[in-house]
Amino acid sequence: MTAQNSATARPPIAIEAGRPTVRRGPGSGVLLAGLGVLAFSLTFPSTVWGLESFGPWSLVALRTVLAALIAGCALLAGRVPVPARRHWAGLAVVAGGVVVGFPLLTSLALRTSTSSHAAVVVGLLPLTTALLSALRTGARPPRAFWAAALAGAAVVIAFTAQQSGGTLFGGDLYLFGALLVCAAGYTEGGRLAGVMPGWQVIGWALVLSLPLAVAGAAVALPFEPVRLTVHGVVGLVWVATVSTFLGLYAWYRGMAEIGVPRASQLQLAQPLLTLVWSFLLLGEEVSAAAPVAAVAVLLCIAVTQRAGIRGTRPTRAGESVRS
Repeated sequence: MTAQNSATARPPIAIEAGRPTVRRGPGSGVLLAGLGVLAFSLTFPSTVWGLESFGPWSLVALRTVLAALIAGCALLAGRVPVPARRHWAGLAVVAGGVVVGFPLLTSLALRTSTSSHAAVVVGLLPLTTALLSALRTGARPPRAFWAAALAGAAVVIAFTAQQSGGTLFGGDLYLFGALLVCAAGYTEGGRLAGVMPGWQVIGWALVLSLPLAVAGAAVALPFEPVRLTVHGVVGLVWVATVSTFLGLYAWYRGMAEIGVPRASQLQLAQPLLTLVWSFLLLGEEVSAAAPVAAVAVLLCIAVTQRAGIRGTRPTRAGESVRS
């Protein structure tokens, strides 16, 4: 074998945290991204459990404190350098949308809404993220993308209207607000993931949120009753360690290995998985409309993802160019 052929046979090298790393095959990326989706699918049922012991403000503050401590230890152990000053504004958007805004708004919604209902509404998150990303980056997906986007939005609006008797409740307003802030955080996080590993994006966003979370816990805990139960503690630990940090770590690593479009396809299963967990863990009576709406939303989002893949070619995490 010639020196040239030997060189081409070597696995591709990527630079991560200042050190070269060997990129794994697509199988490991699918597994990692799938583990991330599995972790996220348990977030709403775990939040319902956490609300048995804590108020919504206390739960969000405590989950952020615990997750930020874990992230800080991981960043210190990896000797990760502090991001450049120009990245901190983007990290603040990630912190406000993914770390604080989405957990808080969904926790407030789950006081009056069921986990299965919330799962269907938030099933529109990939689509919402795609819309904000198009506005942020100036990308122009094909017409099939927007047609499916409108169909998915119509399904979600029809479902929420049917479940609420034709009117939107406060919980639904919280959920739609959660969609917007989380989509903004995902969009900005995807952009930052093009210049630093994705797990560091969420790690630094958590560290940035720590002072606010500590202050929030100090204010909320005296005013919101704490009734410790096994479910409540397990729910808090899950949303802090898995949903907020470890799940995102696996998700971003998988996304970096198989690309953003392909990883997004796996997340389409998240609402249906949440419906299953809500039935098994919470004993919720899932109405016939909920799984039907979930499947319809997933089909619409699948069309948008396939149309987007045909219209763009992936380059690196958080970035795509027109082909």
